[in-house]
Amino acid sequence: MKRTLSPSLPSLHAWIPVLALTCAAFVFNTSEFIPIGLLSDIARDFGISEATAGLLITVYAWVVAVASLPLMLLVARLEYRKLLLAIVALFVGSHLLSAVAASYATLMISRIGVACSHAIFWSITTPLAVRVAPAGRGSTALGMIITGTSIAMIVGLPLGRVVGLHAGWRMTFLYIAIAAALVWLLLARSFPRVRSDNAISLREVPHLLERPQLLGIYLLTLLLITAHYTGYSYIEPFLQQTAGMNDTQITLLLTLFGAVGILASILFSRYFGRAPKRFAYGAVGGVAAALLLLRGAVLTPVTTVALCLLWGLAATLYNLVFQSEIIRFAPQSTAVAMSVYSGIFNLGIGSGALLGGFVCSGLTIAWIGYAGGFIALVAGIFCHRWLLPRLTGKE
Repeated sequence: MKRTLSPSLPSLHAWIPVLALTCAAFVFNTSEFIPIGLLSDIARDFGISEATAGLLITVYAWVVAVASLPLMLLVARLEYRKLLLAIVALFVGSHLLSAVAASYATLMISRIGVACSHAIFWSITTPLAVRVAPAGRGSTALGMIITGTSIAMIVGLPLGRVVGLHAGWRMTFLYIAIAAALVWLLLARSFPRVRSDNAISLREVPHLLERPQLLGIYLLTLLLITAHYTGYSYIEPFLQQTAGMNDTQITLLLTLFGAVGILASILFSRYFGRAPKRFAYGAVGGVAAALLLLRGAVLTPVTTVALCLLWGLAATLYNLVFQSEIIRFAPQSTAVAMSVYSGIFNLGIGSGALLGGFVCSGLTIAWIGYAGGFIALVAGIFCHRWLLPRLTGKE
């Protein structure tokens, strides 16, 4: 007689597709942020300024912002397993091109290829994780994907930076390509065929924009993420030039910045339901405070570490809080709403990196915190006076 497992005790084999997606999420997020840790080395290698090298972050993010919805509409009818393997293959090929790039222009082209794969990957990953997870374990699957992205900040970015410092930034991109190729093999062997439900439709977008709560979240996200990445895009050269930190200290601090995201996830899962408004204020206010205090905090190592912990905590909480609000206000159109959110989030990344580059070139890198902090203050006022009353129903 064939033995069947209880739904509450799914076998390890049943989790392999979700584990494969988690590994892919780790690799994709590591790649997205790796230029932040290698900015100075890339600039030095091509004989360009940090601001020019920072355009790698800007262009990448803007391609994701512009391409997410159109690309998903283009591939909406494709079977998901084939689509997933195709975009990971594009990801691998683009990183191989990055590793051998003989010019800055070639490196930029390779990053655009990665951005296109990113745009599709993050539009399908979370709904796919829920669909291939054991019955009744959708929330656990989503938590695993979030864990993969958090570990990328904790391990992936610092590890990539260490490899870049000791073997050159090209080797970092090569190792990412190798890791992604291994993920491709895992997906090819374990991921089931998943029929497209064609859930993304252009007709849904106008209906989303009729909801003031979603419009408010999108505007707040554009403002706050622009503010955040005005400073964070240049954190590596800032810590080097303004704080006088060495390579080892910077790598450890970037690790801590990512690691505190796990604490944010724990706090969110345990206490958000009791005090959602406080979490929203803490996220937006924490980013604003961290940016405004950035220059002063580098006077001592202790204050530098403390501020980066606050900053990392607030930035992670922002994502958790407002993604949960999008799901609450778009329960029937979550895929489209999240695709729009992802596009706007990346528009903010690109805008912040560009603005930070202008600040570095026109003033000095020491001013990036003030520039980002001013925008974050505007975001905070908008959140307090307009958005939160509508989210809580107390207009």
